[in-house]
Amino acid sequence: MGPWIKTVREFTDQGLNSDFTERLCSPELPTENLFYTTGPYEEYQRYYNTMKTDVVCDYETSFGWDPLKRVSFRIPFISYDAAIIEDTPEYMVRYDRDGWVRRYVKGRDLVQEMKPVVEDWKSWEAHKQHTREQLVLNCTPENMEKAYGKYREGDEHFSIRFRLSGFFWLIRDLMGVEEHLVNYMLEPDLIKDINRFQLDIYKEQLAGILDIIKPSTLFFEEDYSGANGPMISPETFAEFISPCYREIIPFLKERGVGQVFLDTDGDFTLMIPEMMACGIDGVLPVDVNAGVDIIKVREAYPSLKFWGGFDKLALVSDTAAIEAEFRRLMPVIRQGGCIICTDHQAAPHTPLENYRYYVRRLREVMAECRGTMA
Repeated sequence: MGPWIKTVREFTDQGLNSDFTERLCSPELPTENLFYTTGPYEEYQRYYNTMKTDVVCDYETSFGWDPLKRVSFRIPFISYDAAIIEDTPEYMVRYDRDGWVRRYVKGRDLVQEMKPVVEDWKSWEAHKQHTREQLVLNCTPENMEKAYGKYREGDEHFSIRFRLSGFFWLIRDLMGVEEHLVNYMLEPDLIKDINRFQLDIYKEQLAGILDIIKPSTLFFEEDYSGANGPMISPETFAEFISPCYREIIPFLKERGVGQVFLDTDGDFTLMIPEMMACGIDGVLPVDVNAGVDIIKVREAYPSLKFWGGFDKLALVSDTAAIEAEFRRLMPVIRQGGCIICTDHQAAPHTPLENYRYYVRRLREVMAECRGTMA
């Protein structure tokens, strides 16, 4: 799992020599989930997003990880002009770059969502038209080449991991959590139209992007599950989300993408049959702290692939806890078809010494299971 900026800051305080936090910063809006460069950048880089690619790779290889280039594509939804609507001593109401109206309470880390970008068909049609205009302005072949061209296959050895917002995730960002879920029942055609628009943009843009780079893995961010299971039923997934994956996955595989994963935290096990039926190769992260046991899931679904499975809280404890996790996971590691890693990002209170021990031992354990030298 990639670095968390809070954890990097803690590691730096413990003696890590890294310029990570000088080169990258966290996004400002709730609908943004990638780091941004601390320096100036061009607008197209928000969408053909490789701003964190080299910085994160440098950080990770300094620990001994294999070189991995993380890149993404974002539909240009975050493309409005921000404006302050109301400013008082207690709070500020702002029209944000993603089209949401939010109330920011001063002196507290509290943000209240007041008006989503999409409420109904009228607001969706306006947002869709705005997005088409931004695509023409920013997502050009020239900008595509500038963003991804340097990650063509060459003499340097690295793998490419590509990420996209999924067909559940994206609508939640446009509508808000509750409105999104209710509209599966109240406005099913609106949900399907948003998914269709998203799918068409992905196919249009990825046709060009995948001529430039060949990701070994591509994953869709969904996050539709929590500790108590999915927020939607398998039937809702089958009606609204599966058709999108059944169309996009063959498209991706035909253009050289190696594996297609679905990213959802929490307990996803109820949804596994439907995910596999629509062509998903694997799921991430296998969340130990949501009660998901990678051993049992592998027994039930031997062809499903995984990232995760290693309890991140073992890193907070001590080396004995880390070794116990490796022993627990050894059967799945020997079977292959998994990238064992922490079940989410390492927590900020993780000791740097423990993290270094985990990285070293993971490399040794993987080599042992392959029957090769570390």
